[in-house]
Amino acid sequence: MVGGELRRPPRQLQPKRRPRGDEGPLWNPSTGASRLFLRQVEIFEEELGLPSGIGPMEADECQIEPAVLGVFANAILARHRRTRHAVVRALTEGFVLTTLALAERAGAEIHWEEPPGPTSAADLRDVQIPMTVAGSGSEEQWTWGEELRRKVHELDRAMAR
Repeated sequence: MVGGELRRPPRQLQPKRRPRGDEGPLWNPSTGASRLFLRQVEIFEEELGLPSGIGPMEADECQIEPAVLGVFANAILARHRRTRHAVVRALTEGFVLTTLALAERAGAEIHWEEPPGPTSAADLRDVQIPMTVAGSGSEEQWTWGEELRRKVHELDRAMAR
């Protein structure tokens, strides 16, 4: 094998629902993609102050705790949603998409919808001045979320198992 496999843990820790119903690897990336992804996992664990549920690479495999990965993925999605800085979004979108695709493969429930209520300025992160980013209205936010979800599903089809 060239890269490393990201696998679900033994059966007793398997997710209750399996969208695809298979027991194989969640992802079998190349060495470079695996190394880059795992380094980004470390960065985002530190940024969010949360564990990812993705274990260390051992014997060319990583074990994944689906419930922990689900919490991590939803936290990343929430942070990405609140970010209004074009450069930060550009730098993080690939990792966000990959993590969300893995979490869905692991059976985690992703909270795609925007939480109810208006977003205050205090909830925003990494705001770029002047703030001329599309997506500030509720209809635009819905469109942004749907577009992100479409990109996740597109990437999921391209990720080797």
